[in-house]
Amino acid sequence: MGTGKRRTRVHVVSDVHGNTEALARAGDGADALVCLGDLVLFLDYADHSRGIFPDLFGVENAHRIVELRTARRFAEAREFGRRLWDGLDRERMIEQAVRRQYAQMFAAFPRPTYATYGNVDIPGLWQEYAGPGTTVLDGQRVELGGRVFGFVGGGLPSPMRTPYEVDEDEYAAKVEALGEVDVLCSHIPPEVPELCYDTVARRFERGSTALLAAIRRTRPRYALFGHVHQPLARRMRIASTECVNVGHFAATGRPWALEW
Repeated sequence: MGTGKRRTRVHVVSDVHGNTEALARAGDGADALVCLGDLVLFLDYADHSRGIFPDLFGVENAHRIVELRTARRFAEAREFGRRLWDGLDRERMIEQAVRRQYAQMFAAFPRPTYATYGNVDIPGLWQEYAGPGTTVLDGQRVELGGRVFGFVGGGLPSPMRTPYEVDEDEYAAKVEALGEVDVLCSHIPPEVPELCYDTVARRFERGSTALLAAIRRTRPRYALFGHVHQPLARRMRIASTECVNVGHFAATGRPWALEW
């Protein structure tokens, strides 16, 4: 009886948003965990009592800011937030809260984990918390089980003005730096309407034209991403590439599995 070639199993998560308990189990049965960012929970749109914002300003104010953002009244939402923060040391208070979340979540990462930043993450803090079993990649590649995984972190400029947004050229340069990969891993989706539209928030999130061009040009086996929590389409084929949104982790606690 032949032993056969050993299979490789990788679990993929994105948009953890504070779900530390599930994160600690996310690598169970896998050779590696891949995390596509957004560890921080600033404000939970499904439960307005969870996150940094309601911890600081209460649930009623959280209701109000979600209401304004969902109605696309971004200027009013920013003004409302500005009044709440007036007289407070915003940067210091947010950093303290993010540090508390990062301390828990990085400790929960299984070994090995390969991770990139989401748009609400603060990249400058990651090296402090990433242990020896966690490899942080952004515009870089790694080989897992004979397949090449390429990672592109962060988001593009949006009305939400989240912490890790980079301009189109910088983002495109990170995509270009990857070259040809088997699995293209990013936080945001390629710029395809069905993949970018959030059916609950009722708006299009930012997708990347550079990612879409790279998919069409280099034809990876998979393009994996998150960012859009309730997408119109969770998966789609673009030529020979399977595009999969894995950004449901905060709600379901279940990783997406890739085995070969």
